[in-house]
Amino acid sequence: MHCRPQLQGPAVGRADETTTSAAPALANWWEGLGDPTLNALVQDALAHNPDVDIAQARIRAATAQVEQHRAEQLPSASANATYLHARLPGVSLGGSSSDSGAGSDGSSGGSGSSISSLNFYNLGGNASWEVDLFGGTRRALEQSRATVDARFADLADAQVSLSAQVAQAYVNLRDTQERVRLNARSIELQKQALGLTQQRFNAGTASSLDIERLQSQLDTTEAQDLPLHADIAAYLNQLAILIGKEPGALDGQLAAPAAIPLPPASVPVGDPAGLIAHRPDIRAAERTLAANTAGVGVSEAKRFPRLSFMGLLGLGGTNIGDVVDPNMFTALIAPSLSWSFLDFGRTAATVHQSEAQRDEADARYRKAVLAALQDAETSLARFGNARKQLVTLSRAEASAERSATLNGQRVKAGTSSTIDQIAIERQRLSAATSVSQGKAALTNSYIAVQKSLGLGWTEPTKP
Repeated sequence: MHCRPQLQGPAVGRADETTTSAAPALANWWEGLGDPTLNALVQDALAHNPDVDIAQARIRAATAQVEQHRAEQLPSASANATYLHARLPGVSLGGSSSDSGAGSDGSSGGSGSSISSLNFYNLGGNASWEVDLFGGTRRALEQSRATVDARFADLADAQVSLSAQVAQAYVNLRDTQERVRLNARSIELQKQALGLTQQRFNAGTASSLDIERLQSQLDTTEAQDLPLHADIAAYLNQLAILIGKEPGALDGQLAAPAAIPLPPASVPVGDPAGLIAHRPDIRAAERTLAANTAGVGVSEAKRFPRLSFMGLLGLGGTNIGDVVDPNMFTALIAPSLSWSFLDFGRTAATVHQSEAQRDEADARYRKAVLAALQDAETSLARFGNARKQLVTLSRAEASAERSATLNGQRVKAGTSSTIDQIAIERQRLSAATSVSQGKAALTNSYIAVQKSLGLGWTEPTKP
């Protein structure tokens, strides 16, 4: 039997005041973001993504293997009908022989040997059963059941990863659309400032250097706008692929900008170490270890003798009517004991190979646990920092809005210029862009927390 490593990590769970100790309330974690469009996309992806279909097909294959090993514990039986015709030279079978020694002219046709023909008819069945003396079949069944558990965990892992990918792509799409909107407004303001400066240049109150500086800023902003449109197209295509559709299928549905979904004010994470133990990838690694451990038992059983029974029942004889004659009933039972005690190390090599596979699975399990602990610690730390960063960015945006409002009053009073107001408005737009990026970073870190702790996973119902 294998020993499951303990999930211990004092650093895990150093959440800030935005997390609570309550157990997670939602299995479908994405619903906590409160975006119906995102909910629909995730559900569509879970229903049609090829990765989910692949995982489900692997479950069916593993389940069929369980049925196969279960059937191997029981006797097997088959029915058969046999007809045999034999032509035997040099054998005399009484009335069945025919003399072919004379030719057509009455002379001897060679050595004078006889040729006999034989017909045999049989209708019956046979059965066989190998006694599982040393548990090889039982261990094979245990191995296949553990494999099924691992495939179910793989399916859950695919679902959690898929939901996270959809949510991240959706959040990035909304963030990029918002930045395109803000960038377009910034371009409008820069063009307005350039036009006013051109007027001042014509009036002799501005220099050509001022015009060149504003033109350079405008060109730079317009150049920055092009990659944003490319990113939007990429995110739309990514979402379409994730839900199992061709690129461009969601362009019309998601083209209109929408708000970036935000996580709830308080995120329940419970006991991180305990939750990590139920992560799908951890369960898959643990069940794979169990399957490989059982595989060692399968190989060990090959060291010992094998006891099997074979039985035959039938009716038959040399005439076709014998297959319905009760007097021609035949029964045979044949126990067999076999033992490959001298195989020059082949069985031992098989055992050593199985043990090596088990040791590899054990190392992979421990590696997965350590990676999960690191993932959880990192995602919780980033989530807390993202909240603090967004608070700071929001204060900066509020300050920029107050500055724009105050300077607007000065423009109305004639104590400030429109060009100065445009510059302040651009600062406000820059602050809004940073807030949009901060919101996207916060939601993406929330998604990472859900994935790292396995909060979106519920164990599937097994058939």
